[in-house]
Amino acid sequence: MKVFETDQIRNVALVGQRGCGKTSLADAVAFSSGMTNRLGKVDEGTSLSDFTDAEISRKTSIGLAILACPWKNVKINILDLPGHPDFIGELMAGLTVAETAIIVLNANPGIEVGTEIHYKYVEKFHLPRMFFVNKVEKEHVNTAGLVVQLQERYGTKCVPVQLTIGDGLEYKGIIDLIKMKAFEFDVSGKPTESDISGDYKELAEEGRQKLVEAVAEADDALLEKFFDKGELTPQEFLDGFKKAIASHAIYPILFGSADKNSGTQLLMNFIAEYLPSPTAVQPPNLFKAGKEEMESIKVDVAGRPIAYIFKTISEAHVGDIALFKVLSGKINQGLDLYNANQSSGERIGQVYSISGKNRAEVESVMAGDISAMVKLKSARMGDTLGSKDQPLVVPPLDYPEPVMDSGIRPISKGDEEKVSTMLQKIRDNDPSFKVVIDSVLKQMVIFTQGSTHTEVLIDKLKKFGVEVEVFKPRIPYRETLKGKTEIQHRYKKQSGGRGQYGDVHLRIEPNPRGTGFTFSDEIKGGVIPGKFIPSVEKGVVEAMLEGGLAGMPVVDIKVAVFYGSYHAVDSSDMAFKIAGLMAFRDGYNLCKPVLLEPIYNIEVLVPDEYTGDIMGNLSSRRGKIQGMDPEGRYQRIKAQVPQAELYNYSVDLRSMTSGQGVYTRTFSHYEEVPHEITEKVIEDIKKARPE
Repeated sequence: MKVFETDQIRNVALVGQRGCGKTSLADAVAFSSGMTNRLGKVDEGTSLSDFTDAEISRKTSIGLAILACPWKNVKINILDLPGHPDFIGELMAGLTVAETAIIVLNANPGIEVGTEIHYKYVEKFHLPRMFFVNKVEKEHVNTAGLVVQLQERYGTKCVPVQLTIGDGLEYKGIIDLIKMKAFEFDVSGKPTESDISGDYKELAEEGRQKLVEAVAEADDALLEKFFDKGELTPQEFLDGFKKAIASHAIYPILFGSADKNSGTQLLMNFIAEYLPSPTAVQPPNLFKAGKEEMESIKVDVAGRPIAYIFKTISEAHVGDIALFKVLSGKINQGLDLYNANQSSGERIGQVYSISGKNRAEVESVMAGDISAMVKLKSARMGDTLGSKDQPLVVPPLDYPEPVMDSGIRPISKGDEEKVSTMLQKIRDNDPSFKVVIDSVLKQMVIFTQGSTHTEVLIDKLKKFGVEVEVFKPRIPYRETLKGKTEIQHRYKKQSGGRGQYGDVHLRIEPNPRGTGFTFSDEIKGGVIPGKFIPSVEKGVVEAMLEGGLAGMPVVDIKVAVFYGSYHAVDSSDMAFKIAGLMAFRDGYNLCKPVLLEPIYNIEVLVPDEYTGDIMGNLSSRRGKIQGMDPEGRYQRIKAQVPQAELYNYSVDLRSMTSGQGVYTRTFSHYEEVPHEITEKVIEDIKKARPE
């Protein structure tokens, strides 16, 4: 593939609800650009974009994919980002390197839960955006109604730049309100241009007028001219239109059908002519390495070379492939760069233009373009390569908290370390999940974005030659006290020769929730020498690791050693440690111990019609509803729910809402287990404890 200059590059991210047709649209663009002579189909497993075994078998996107499509002297880098909520990390990685987000909608349902979620991420990344309404040929489609829905939800910035000729089963083509022409499409997707027929002329003129007004309103100087003359010149309109898109003043709405390849070439023309190049949007701000100070860089091929690795992919026969964007300068084969994140040098080997699983070697990559590198020494996802004398780093992404926990253990004994190592390797390519090795509960737990995410991780472990089984993880309960006591324990042992002697008096009482453990030395007159006090504390801490109620760690207590005695010969650190441990154990059950459980803040986003069912279900899970916020046709329900009641909740939620419900969760606090279920919980904890 030829090398494209910065102003010839368009980096566009396809985002939206799972099933809206993003991947089909990416395939249609690739086919129309001449990259392939066959229109890829997701259902047939022939998609250029969904090419991994996991994607073909599930018929859904799992990882981000790039299709580099040349079109009319422009290179369109299509970033096809998963709509599945389990792979939100891939969405975020792709949005960091796009200049525009194309929000794809299924014409029938219109705005869906996934649309709402992805729109919020587009907002978070401050991207210019447009809407592509897909599947307009399906039954019961009402495009005018959908435009109203978009404007009611996202504001009057949503402006159609096209109209459909006929709706649903009557769909025949598209009217372009910029060129004021009608287009029909043959079976290959090739458009035929004609004048707008009389039936649609008035509607088109009205739509054109609204579009011109929207462009004028986006710029004070243009608005003044528009008020003066009642119109804009063609050049004023085009310049103002491009500027309005880049500055987030207009969100254009286009229509088509990816399955029929209808409207695809008009979309590609629109991307090439009107969407911003990397130089037309706000340049990125980078941190100076090791400092909080920011530096703005210019996307310029004449600048110093800076490359950001936004995604890494492991391939069996190739190793790690690093997908990168050139933020400044140009990247050539053989170039020496400095990795500011790893504090190490990197020599750039082969550089490729990438389209799905296909790669084509290129000599250099210009500022603003996206490509791939292989065989880097230490660079990982999220690293920035640049000059050693002025090291800069892209700020790290803040991934959402995982929503699903699963215990995993190797089927072959002794493979624990291997599993841990492999999970870390996978996490280098996917930081959206976490691994926790709980030494108290003696279990390894993976926290993922959902059940499909978990399945994909388990499949990856298999490819690395590690078989694991999944189990319901034990809950990290804690114990604390509600009462207070003073207790003495004298440890005395004589077995010939030097004996052991330690005598302590402890005061044990609660600490406010969340304040942790406090130990104080209140010894007066040297009844216990100061050198033995740390040993008393060590004994107490050791006893706290296994509380006396359910064998769980004890938190939020105060312990003071206030009296005792010692023996000049027989006293030792060990004797006082044992005395402290035994005194704590003796006094613990006198202090009204209680069991604590982790509580999570959760937010559930569901269509209005499911609100009652979801709230009822949360209540049955001992959840406390904190409030509701409407978001268009959806409700965001906020609640606090015990972790013990959230196992597999993402799966249950999708089942209850026909796949339309999603939720997020964050740890909030520990709270006392209700008295009426404490005994059963303690019994379950003891049964689940490994021998």
